[in-house]
Formats: sequence, C-alpha cells, structure tokens
Amino acid sequence: MEYQGIRFHNVVELEQKELLPGLRLQRFPKHVRHSLSENGRTKAVQSNGCELRFVTEAKHVRVTLASLETNGRVLVFRGDFFHSSHNLQAGVPHTIHLEIPERFADVEPDRLHNGAFSSKVWRIFCERFNAVFYDVDAFGHEVRPPSKEEVPRLTFVAYGSSITQGAGALSHYNGYIQQAARRLEVDALNLGLSGSCHCEKEVADHIAEREDWDLAFLEIGVNMMSSVPVEEFSRRATYLLDTIIGKHPDKPIFLTTIYPNRASYFKDQSHTASENFKKYNQFLREYALAKNRSQLHLLEGSDIMTDFTMLTSDLTHPSDYGHIAMGERLAEKMRFAVEQLRETKQHEEASL
Repeated sequence: MEYQGIRFHNVVELEQKELLPGLRLQRFPKHVRHSLSENGRTKAVQSNGCELRFVTEAKHVRVTLASLETNGRVLVFRGDFFHSSHNLQAGVPHTIHLEIPERFADVEPDRLHNGAFSSKVWRIFCERFNAVFYDVDAFGHEVRPPSKEEVPRLTFVAYGSSITQGAGALSHYNGYIQQAARRLEVDALNLGLSGSCHCEKEVADHIAEREDWDLAFLEIGVNMMSSVPVEEFSRRATYLLDTIIGKHPDKPIFLTTIYPNRASYFKDQSHTASENFKKYNQFLREYALAKNRSQLHLLEGSDIMTDFTMLTSDLTHPSDYGHIAMGERLAEKMRFAVEQLRETKQHEEASL
C-alpha cells in the first residue's frame, strides 16, 4: 500500500486509532487479526518484515516512527546495502535522520544494483514490534514510491510459526525467510505468527484472496502438535491448502514438513508432541501425494534444517547460523520455480 509517497511493504492496513497519533503498520487486516487465538491476536500486530520504501533526490531525509508496546529496532538499507540501525524506545516518537551515502558517488553506478533493489531506494525494515508511522520530511523534495524496475519483480508469501517469523535470530532480517528472499532476489511477505500458526479459516481465506504474490511457502504444524489431534490438524491444513491452491492453481506452492526440534528426539517417544510430529508430517506427505499437482512442492524440513545444532538452546528456534543456513537451503529448493516465473514474466512484458 502507498501513502505520502511511501510504499509500505508487507502492510495491508495503516491503522488509525481515534485518540492516538500515528498510523500502525498491520500485516493482517483487522477482521483476520480478531479471528485468531488470544496469543495470535498479539502476534499478528507485530510489524516484523514490514518496510517503508521510497525514492527521493533529497540529500537529507527525516522519518519519524515509534514502537508501540516494547522497545523496537529498525534497520535502514539503501537498496540492498545496509545503512544503519536505530533503536526505538517504547511509546516515544523517534526521528531518524538519513543521508545519501557519500561513497556511492565514487563507484560505477552499475555496481550498486543487482536484480532486486535499485540503490536509489531507501528501505526502513521493522524488527518484531508494532510499528507506528508519523511522518517523512524530505525538506521540500519529492518523495515517491519505487517504480517496478527499482524493486524485486517477484514476491513470495510465507505463512508459519515463530520460526518463519524469525524468532531465534538476533535480527529478524537474518530470519530464514528474509535470507531466502535475498538470495533469490525476490520480495517476501512474512506472515509468520509466533506460537499461533493454527491454520484458521480466516487466515487461509486471506492468503488465498491476495493477488500480490507469485509463489507461496507454508510452514505449518509445530504450533499445534502438542495440543491439536491429528484429525483436527488434517482438517485445518486441508482447508488451508485446498483454498490457496483452488484460488491460485497455476502458482507454485511450497509446503514443508515440520523442522526437527526437541520433540523429534524426546527420550519418551510416546509423548503427544513426538507422536504428532510424526503423524502431522505423514499427513502432509500423503496430502501432497494425493493431490499430485505439479505446482505443489513438498519439502522435508530435515532437508532445510540439516543440523540439530542449528537450533538455539530452546531446541525449537534456529540461531542466526541456523536461519542463514536454512535460508540458503530453502533458496536452493525454490530457485527452479523462481527462475521459471522470472522467465515467464520477462516474456510477457516483452510481448506487450
């Protein structure tokens, strides 16, 4: 969505509260957020992976933001080049002063671009907090959204647990979804929900109704395996997959089995989580086999998280090392589909 010359990436609502200033960056529409579990409602308002993107000729720009409920952090990029990191104190508007990197002028312009972002694009990336936008000031210069040539041409949507949301990494920019997107030179819409990826009907409908993605990645099951019987998981997962595939039959859908975690290796394998870990994964394999669709690609979680020491000491969430390695492997698994989509899009544009 666009506002004041800014493209708000991974944002579907700029929510205005009647008695509070600023606009809250929301990854999910209100009706979806309010349909989730109590925990899910608090995670859905976190703005991780949301970005402010804009282009301006101004040498100096000031952007005013805040973190609503906790201290937060934003990372600033100029194209794909890291620029700076800024900490936001909870409830306090913070003005970030940006200046065009002076050394860019000394380098051949072509070296500053890749197949994803133009180095003219300012990107302000939000970590895991509820971000509030107030203002952008370019001192009289025009502020405009990036053109389609200045940002990635392809986008994948990712839905999953806290792992997909980026938990465990010291920076959510190092989360494996962001890492995979960076390697593939595509955009990512991160819809991860920490501890609350429960495959609700409203979430399935929302993802299916969106037309702003070219391929999808789904990491489901880990948040339900300790409490949801396999029959109920099967019902929810079937609705999610059937709905998304039904609305987007020609788009690649990647589905992973649950990543290895402590339940995979419990000493007591009769534990509910251990049993459901196996049963959930078997259902996903059987679903993919029964569907027999060329655009549905089942990935084994153990082929993405290949080393148990990729985890932090909680034995659930990957460390930075784990996220980075997982991002590399996921990108390898998705690359063929991305290249096919990229080639198709180039042919379509050339024929216009």
